[in-house]
Amino acid sequence: MALLRYLHLDVFAATLGGGNHLGVVIGADGWSTAAMQRFARWTALVETTFLLPPTDPKASYRVRIFTPHKEIPFAGHPSIGSAHAVLECGLAEPHDGLLWQECGAGVLPIRVEGSGVTRELLLQSPGERIVATGDDAHPLLAATLTGIESGSLPPALIDGGRRWWLAEVADEANLRRWQPDHAAIGALAQASDSMGLCVFARSSHPDYQLVVRAFPAGVGIVEDPASGAANGLIAAYIAHAEPRGALVRGYQVSQGREIGHDARLVVHIDGKVIWVGGRSHTVVDGTLDWKP
Repeated sequence: MALLRYLHLDVFAATLGGGNHLGVVIGADGWSTAAMQRFARWTALVETTFLLPPTDPKASYRVRIFTPHKEIPFAGHPSIGSAHAVLECGLAEPHDGLLWQECGAGVLPIRVEGSGVTRELLLQSPGERIVATGDDAHPLLAATLTGIESGSLPPALIDGGRRWWLAEVADEANLRRWQPDHAAIGALAQASDSMGLCVFARSSHPDYQLVVRAFPAGVGIVEDPASGAANGLIAAYIAHAEPRGALVRGYQVSQGREIGHDARLVVHIDGKVIWVGGRSHTVVDGTLDWKP
């Protein structure tokens, strides 16, 4: 059996090693779902993706996304990293500045801006819906937010490809030093069938306007260094709540420093259309000797 190509990526990194890991397998067209899951379990990465020929004529390529435990229809950093791998390996070319990714959430556009090491890829989220808002939106919410000084927007449960609880914190310092109750976040995630809690604060730093921390206890992760889908939901919530606010056209995000990472995400808001993305870096480009 021929060796397959395998890339290990650093997605959304502001500095080397600061982003989110992603493994990408190319050429596993004949692998079964069980074989893909077994390899994803072995990598033990938050997500591993498999690039495949599209089945939809509109799509540039197809991607299947696996955590170590299950296949998921959509996620942000695996989508951006997979699009990076597609371009790096010459599997597809953008048309009118867009790649079209086929995944479990449908065929989604990815905007290509720039080239080379400064290239940025931005994903249009598959749509957002505000499920509930307010401090009393769920009986377990108050315990989850213990120690947080609230910001101007009320907590909210937002659904859009992934389902997250969002909460604004009064300032960057409060957010960065917060010590969350992970058991409480896990209980809320399980009770509400959500990913968990994502908190954000506005910042006056010249390099970013929002600081984000994400706690996806619903999928067994303590804290995520860079969260594409969650940031898309934050942007949608801000655009909905503050249509004339300072962030309504877009902003930059700092995430992951509290766990030793340094991620930078870019958000563009075009009316009701949210684009979230950033840069990716290929750390390992090699062959995969793995017999399914």
